[in-house]
Amino acid sequence: MIIVSKYEDSMKAMRNRSELRAIALLSGGLDSTLAAAIVVNLGVRVVGLHIATLFDTDRKRLEHITTAASTVGIPLVTTDLSTEHLEIVKYPKHGYGAEMNPCIDCRIFMLKAAGEMMKREKAQFVITGEVLGQRPMSQHRHALEVTAKESGLGNRLLRPLSADWLPDSLPVAEGWIQRHDLGCMQGRSRKEQVALADQLGIHDYPQPAGGCLLCEKTYSARLRDTFCYTGKNKMTKPDFSLLKYGRHFRLSESAKTIVGRNERENAILAGLNRGYVQIEPIDTPGPLTLVMGNPTVNEIHLSACLAARYCDHTDQTSVAMKLIQQGEASVILVSPFDDDDPRISHWRIE
Repeated sequence: MIIVSKYEDSMKAMRNRSELRAIALLSGGLDSTLAAAIVVNLGVRVVGLHIATLFDTDRKRLEHITTAASTVGIPLVTTDLSTEHLEIVKYPKHGYGAEMNPCIDCRIFMLKAAGEMMKREKAQFVITGEVLGQRPMSQHRHALEVTAKESGLGNRLLRPLSADWLPDSLPVAEGWIQRHDLGCMQGRSRKEQVALADQLGIHDYPQPAGGCLLCEKTYSARLRDTFCYTGKNKMTKPDFSLLKYGRHFRLSESAKTIVGRNERENAILAGLNRGYVQIEPIDTPGPLTLVMGNPTVNEIHLSACLAARYCDHTDQTSVAMKLIQQGEASVILVSPFDDDDPRISHWRIE
């Protein structure tokens, strides 16, 4: 309690903006970049923080974030909390959105991490690029209140883009920052953000996109299926990663087949194989296939026929497939499924 008291006293005694420090959560998008830029331009020393998880859909995310930090002129810290984040995805207190996106819990998780960094860096507050009303699950007024409270940040959380619509945060209440220096944005339109970016000389930023696999229909369907048949408690980081790649087919309660879509995915699936049955063509180009669970002999054969359907062949003759099971290799001849075989669409998880 003494330490907390001294920390609070030091914050109240702060008068000079150049002595202020803040942590800015950076996503690489325009909103978080603008939020950091606004506070930097007010003379506050800002450190950017990016939290990496497994569910980013932008392969250039780190490049965007590095560019954003450089444009604003702040140092950047990147931390990988992907393993810890999985518990949030499995057991979200506030539930899921339209798909498997636990947006409120994710936001609380990231704000807690920013709060820990705030204490380590002896900063006074945390900045985010949230805009009131922009996202239906996590950025309505009640959600903003919940995330501020449950993250433990409370009024130490500053949302510069929408500050004029929200209660005073600590920097405003203490007079370190004036409310009229902050924004009054709300809703889903980006016109005000684009205009402010032009005003601040911020031009190199990505266009808005989904950004998160947990918001995508196909990935979410695969995750629901795995939660159901594998169980949340048994799922590990590689299990979540496998859901990103290939075509997924649920043959039965105890068997699932993943068929690679290209050479890159074949290599990734091979790297993620943890003793699953592996199938690949011998004499023709085609996918690497994994059969997971406890498949029967017939289900392994069906998986080989399914894999053969995606091989590069011009007729329906038999295809030689190498089968690796429990470390032992064998060769089987199978006939590929017809393109219109109803089992393909029935089994497919999407």
